[in-house]
Formats: sequence, C-alpha cells, structure tokens
Amino acid sequence: MAFPDGLISPLARIIDRILPDPQARDAAKLALLKMESDQELEAIRTQLSAITIEAQSADPWTSRARPAFLYVIYALLLWSIPMGVIAAVRPETAEAIARGMNAYLNGIPESLYALFATGYLGYTAARTWGKVKGVDR
Repeated sequence: MAFPDGLISPLARIIDRILPDPQARDAAKLALLKMESDQELEAIRTQLSAITIEAQSADPWTSRARPAFLYVIYALLLWSIPMGVIAAVRPETAEAIARGMNAYLNGIPESLYALFATGYLGYTAARTWGKVKGVDR
C-alpha cells in the first residue's frame, strides 16, 4: 500500500484514538512505519535502476547526455582559474572578458532558455516514463 507524503502522521493520530490498548497501538504504528520505509526503499531502488539502465545504454546520446551537460558546467567553473590569472595580471582585460560574457549570455532571449529547460526536463520525464512502463531499456 503506497501512502502519499504527509499521510503517516495523521494515520498515527487516528490509531491513537481508535486503539485503546497501548501494545496494539504500538504494533499498528510499527506496521505503518514499516510500510512507509518499504515504500521509500522501493522508490530508491527504482531510481537507481533507471540510472543504471541509462548509463549502460548502447545509445551514445542516451548514455552521455547527462555527463556532457555536466562537462559544460565543469568547463564554466574551471574557466574561473584562467580568469583569476588574467585578473591578477591585467584586471581591465578580465573585466572586459566578464562584461563580454555577461553581454552575450544576457543577449540570449529568455524564450530560448525556457525552450532549453523545457526540452531538457521533457526529455528526462519521457525517459523516466519509458523506463517505468518498460518501453525503454
């Protein structure tokens, strides 16, 4: 039996009201907590199996989509090292580079960012749905 989030506490209060025997009440609460932990464990198993299946996919676009996105983020973060050196040697050059990067990123239309986010989230949701249904392996 799957419980929606936040349902355990109200059920425990109902158990307190309807079961007068303290031992029966404790046994019912223990069973309720066990069902909740089993549900959480199954959710974690499902998530891990989806990640494992995706990582083992023969399709290079599927198995490398997330790492490729992370590499872009890593590159942006690592760019701070040469920018720090440039700022130490020629602060005006580093400031000009930063202004140029900001101008470029601010020049990208908001709708393009929204399109990217929608596509990325839609892809993730579709892959997850396919794995849950057993269509994607």
